[in-house]
Amino acid sequence: MRIAEWNTLPEDLQLVLSREALRRAAETLAEHAELLAEEMERGTLSDRGGPDALRLFAAVVRATNDDAFGQIGHA
Repeated sequence: MRIAEWNTLPEDLQLVLSREALRRAAETLAEHAELLAEEMERGTLSDRGGPDALRLFAAVVRATNDDAFGQIGHA
């Protein structure tokens, strides 16, 4: 299987791939924030701002991601 060079890909495909990468990165950040919140609630991590703040951050990341990039395949 040959891997395509980024610059040889059509621009619309580059856009789709870039958006998907950003969506996945945002989801990873949101998931990590939720995991940290759960660890704080269990007492395994010090609470320095609170689980609710992390959950708010996760919600903001997800909402911003959905608004800015839309759903995949709907460019």
